[in-house]
Amino acid sequence: MPQILYISYDGMTDPLGQSQVLPYLIGLSQKGQQITILSTEKKENFIKRHALIAQITEKHQINWEYVFYTKKPPVLSTLKDIYQLQKKAFRLHQQNNFDIIHCRSYIAALIGKKMKRKFGVKFIFDMRGFWADERVDGGLWNLKNPVFARVYQFFKKQEKQFLQEADHTISLTHHAKDEIKTWGLPKLAPIQVIPCCVDLDLFDPQKYAAKAEKTYTLSYLGSVGTWYMLPEMLAFFRKVLDEKPNAKMCFITTDKPEIIQVEAQKQGVPISQIDIGPAERAEVPKMLLASEVSIFFIKPLFSKKASSATKMGEILAMGIPVITNDGVGDHPYLFERYDLGLLLPDFSEDTLRKSVKKLKTLTQISPEVLQKAAESYFSLSQGIEQYAKVYQDVLID
Repeated sequence: MPQILYISYDGMTDPLGQSQVLPYLIGLSQKGQQITILSTEKKENFIKRHALIAQITEKHQINWEYVFYTKKPPVLSTLKDIYQLQKKAFRLHQQNNFDIIHCRSYIAALIGKKMKRKFGVKFIFDMRGFWADERVDGGLWNLKNPVFARVYQFFKKQEKQFLQEADHTISLTHHAKDEIKTWGLPKLAPIQVIPCCVDLDLFDPQKYAAKAEKTYTLSYLGSVGTWYMLPEMLAFFRKVLDEKPNAKMCFITTDKPEIIQVEAQKQGVPISQIDIGPAERAEVPKMLLASEVSIFFIKPLFSKKASSATKMGEILAMGIPVITNDGVGDHPYLFERYDLGLLLPDFSEDTLRKSVKKLKTLTQISPEVLQKAAESYFSLSQGIEQYAKVYQDVLID
């Protein structure tokens, strides 16, 4: 049986690790892959969820190894994390003689590339997006700072090496794949598009009681920082209130309520008509089901060509229409192919007003249509099959 080392700079005790790493690896383990996870855990989340993740991995015969994430000082802390990951990855390889190093994003790929060069092991670059450009677009790396400018240049150079030296690359979107093909790189690795998928067993509306109250509710799922356009979403909701004065907006998020409340006041939205609260992964489907429609606006920047929002598949799987914006990932492709809700071309006052007027049309989209779209494009079982095929192809080459 193939021995796989999966390296992730995201922790398995992070919400993202639970939603976008473990479900895939559990499925691959059930298909006979021998999986070892090497992750970078944040101590706060590790304390909360270590026992849960250990139970899950043991149940599915996955070996879970980890190092602890360091946050400060910038750059130096990341170098320390890379050193820790690499040291442990090398030691694990000596013990297990891995067939494939599957690397989630760029930090992990630094180690995968080195292990391919040093040990001849197969290397999968699961890029998850244009990471270096995301850091710049998100305001995390200011290129006027010479340190961040050099770090950006380093990772853009590494990005090209990953794409050429990997035995296979995974992209979240067709848009990113098409963009990469314009770069003129020689010996480009094969690229497989696998979007962020949804566990249809968990996100199954049949397992949860339908909404009892009659209040029209708009939901938002996830973090509100960096990429997500909180002012514009609240401005949209302000216009919803003009049409539906008793409507509510429910934020399912671990972010501090004050962030949302302050912006709501700026947009003229009464705090009394906003609900804000966290949810563990198993609680999310039921909370989504309490809404008629779900919204997320993402900054339409270069790096977002490669973005696939995890929440989209989860929302659709619950039979809830989506309101989102153009200029991100494969949104135009998806809205042309499926009846998903509303795709806004921009955030002008006129566009927001006209979009609110179209809310009635969303009630005409049956939940079954939305669920079928989730199953067709975002299904976890389909994603697992695609990853298994990539493993097979890599081992044959």
